[in-house]
Amino acid sequence: MIAIIDYGAGNLRSVARAVAKLGYEAEVTNRPQRVLDAQVVILPGVGAAGDTMESLQKLKLVEPIKQVIAEDRPFLGICLGLQVLLTSSEESGGYPCLDLIPGTVRLLPPGLKVPQMGWNQVRQTTRHSVFDGIADEANFYFVHSYYADPLDRSLVAGETDYGIAFCSMIAKGNLVATQFHPEKSGDVGLRFLDNFLKFSLA
Repeated sequence: MIAIIDYGAGNLRSVARAVAKLGYEAEVTNRPQRVLDAQVVILPGVGAAGDTMESLQKLKLVEPIKQVIAEDRPFLGICLGLQVLLTSSEESGGYPCLDLIPGTVRLLPPGLKVPQMGWNQVRQTTRHSVFDGIADEANFYFVHSYYADPLDRSLVAGETDYGIAFCSMIAKGNLVATQFHPEKSGDVGLRFLDNFLKFSLA
């Protein structure tokens, strides 16, 4: 079973539609046990890190997410679903996150239009099966004001330039997390999602 975590984020329906378009069945759920029972877990996200963490805590989803990742089960974090994996975020004056990946979520540099909204290239810094059939520096869709800055740079599988070169994808075992939105990235995004689900369900 593919579980798409529902904690009130605005874009989970578009994720569910993209997964369905690829021919997979997924369950949108906020039930901790369903997350624990899932073979694949997807954590989409838009909004603020603080609100997201409060929702995950209120719904008792923090420990299930941590258990799924600790067991190295397939997990896909999207946008805020990447950011909350880190130790803390600078957003809202500083906010603790899940602390599954040591590092800080930082505001994009001053002088740039924030949020970054639109298409940008992803440079593949690590060859990964999610990129099968996807050209290096292919365009994906972004909507964000903050970016993940992990301490362990070996986890960075994709980088994007926007004032600085920032981490746009993390990969660790069966965990993949993206700053971009594959579900909003047209054919290349669908290919990315299909690659992830194929290796996850193999």
